[in-house]
Amino acid sequence: MLVAERQRKLLELVNERLSIRVSELSKIFSVTEETIRRDLEKLEKEDLLRRSHGGAVSIQKEQSEVSYLEREITNAADKKQIAMEAILHIEAGDQIVLDASTTAWYMAKELPDMPLTVLTNSIKVAVELSKKEQVKVISTGGLLLPQSLSFVGPLAERSLSAYHVNKAFLSCKGVHLERGLTDANEFQALLKKQMMEIADKTILLADASKFGVRTFVHVSNIDQVDLVITNESIDGIFVDGLKDRNINVITV
Repeated sequence: MLVAERQRKLLELVNERLSIRVSELSKIFSVTEETIRRDLEKLEKEDLLRRSHGGAVSIQKEQSEVSYLEREITNAADKKQIAMEAILHIEAGDQIVLDASTTAWYMAKELPDMPLTVLTNSIKVAVELSKKEQVKVISTGGLLLPQSLSFVGPLAERSLSAYHVNKAFLSCKGVHLERGLTDANEFQALLKKQMMEIADKTILLADASKFGVRTFVHVSNIDQVDLVITNESIDGIFVDGLKDRNINVITV
C-alpha cells in the first residue's frame, strides 16, 4: 500500500471511530508503530486530526447545540407519544432523573401531580414541574447553556453524584447498536453518562430518526440501557438488534 493511500485510510478510520490507538493502527496496516506516528504527525500538521497520548482523535467539528425552540418542533408528534408512554413507567414515590431533552420536557408537562422526586439539569423541565404541588424538584445547577436552557459542567456532575434514583429518563442525538449512545455536545454527554450511573434503571427516549446515527461524543454502550421507548416507524433491524441484546423495546 502506498504511503498516501495508507494515510488516507488512516484518516478515514480516525474520523469513523472518533479516536483510535497507535498500536491498533499498526496492526491494521501491518506497519511499525513508529511509521504510524510519522503518519499521524504529518496528518496533524495538515490539520486533519489531532494526536493524543498513544493515538489520535478526530477533529471533525463538534455540532453546536440546537436551540430548544428548534428542537420543540422537530419530530414533535413522535416525541410527545414517547413522552406519554414514558410517564406510564413512573410510580408514586419514585425518585427519577430527567435530562434536558425535548422529550423529557414533554414528560414534565404531562406528568400527573403525584408524590415524586425529580432531579434535572433542565430549566424548562424544572419550570414545568414547579406547577405540580406534590412533585419535589431538585436542580443540578452548574454552567448554563443558553441554547438548551440546561445546566452542565463539573458542578452539575458533582451535584448528580450526590444522589441515587430509581429511574433515569434521557435521550441522545444518536443510537448505534455497536457504538452505543452518542451526543453532539461533550458537556451533555458527560452529564447523561452520570445520570445513567446513579440510576437503577435507564430508559432511553429516542424517536426512529436517531437510530443508526453516530454523533461526536460517546455517552455509553447500548447494553447499559434497560428499556427503549421509540415510535413504530423504527426499522425492524434495530428492534431485533436491541432485543438480541436483551434490551426491552416499546414502540408507540
